[in-house]
Amino acid sequence: MAPRLQTESALGGILIADFGRVLAGPYATMLLADLGADVVKIERPGTGDDTRSWGPPWVAGESTYFLGLNRNKRSATLDLGTREGLDAARKLAGRADVVVENFRPGTMDRLGLGYQQLKVHNPGLVYCSITGFGPREGASLPGYDLLVQAVGGLMSITGPDSSQPTKVGVALVDVITGLHAAVGILAALRHRDRTGHGQQVEVNLLSSLLSAMTNQAAAYLAAGTVPAALGNRHPSIAPYEVFPTADRPLVIAVGNDRQFQALVGVLGLPGLADDPRFATNPSRVAHRDDLFATLRTALLTRSADDWFAELLSVGVPVGPINDIRQAFDLASRLGLRSVVEIDDPARGGACRQVANPISLSATPATYRQPPPRLGADDAGGHGPGLGSPGVRPD
Repeated sequence: MAPRLQTESALGGILIADFGRVLAGPYATMLLADLGADVVKIERPGTGDDTRSWGPPWVAGESTYFLGLNRNKRSATLDLGTREGLDAARKLAGRADVVVENFRPGTMDRLGLGYQQLKVHNPGLVYCSITGFGPREGASLPGYDLLVQAVGGLMSITGPDSSQPTKVGVALVDVITGLHAAVGILAALRHRDRTGHGQQVEVNLLSSLLSAMTNQAAAYLAAGTVPAALGNRHPSIAPYEVFPTADRPLVIAVGNDRQFQALVGVLGLPGLADDPRFATNPSRVAHRDDLFATLRTALLTRSADDWFAELLSVGVPVGPINDIRQAFDLASRLGLRSVVEIDDPARGGACRQVANPISLSATPATYRQPPPRLGADDAGGHGPGLGSPGVRPD
């Protein structure tokens, strides 16, 4: 008999006390909530998470920024400046499997909610702290994504050239740090499964960015090369950039000599593959300006969609530059489940969200509830309070 597939969520039974705000922490806890964790989001009374007020755009008076980071969570408002609020927070953290926080270093300790304080009564606790620049010399520095993109080197390699440093068009450092936080939490939970002991997980924006710059960081550390902005070009591969066509821009990302031979064959320029300037990738990188000029002339003769279809058919990595709508349309045409709709009667119908990108065959992500209204799960209110889902606290 074939084994019975597991149907419960991968993280079912895991309670997360989420003191995170804005992006990195909420992104990490949303991913874990999708995988079945019960996430209680602790928010300030009256205002809640800062992102509740970050708009436009708005949907039914609510920020799409907040909505995109907080599904599958419960919301409880606690004033951590009062004895009652702190007592409730400590009780929740005392029985939680995971605590996530991104206050400035030292804040949670002053509130009696630090790891060393909580683990005394909850030795199995996994405690994740997210900071901008770590808990030591950088503790006082503000951890804003744009600031870290600047001081962390990302803006120096992004933009048309070194005179115009440019930020990435999304808070990428926060997202990367949230992913690192989720990985760290899962590793610590696995360790707890084996030993019964929790631990502290620490991630910070600067270290996460330095790790995520991969080949650019390796160029400096291994060879002493300080990378600079190259616009849409790649420092080590050519042709690997944006080209104009008869109607709209097209990306060509040739990674090896075989792909280059296929490219120039379709463009009617087969002799380029034997030209000493272009025969190998290192030579193409050394002569990228000459190569760009030659390819540009050929590509201007037809539309981006024409080139896209023909070049893909011979295995050349190529694609038009899509806007966000076109990107979702492409995912749909490729059969990817990139959008989910969550029933949301309180907001007048369905809440459309980006799907969790992790596909699990036995314990897939679930979408159990839309982003919570502020304080929806306060004790004595309309929600179940800080007890188990659907149960009033004792």
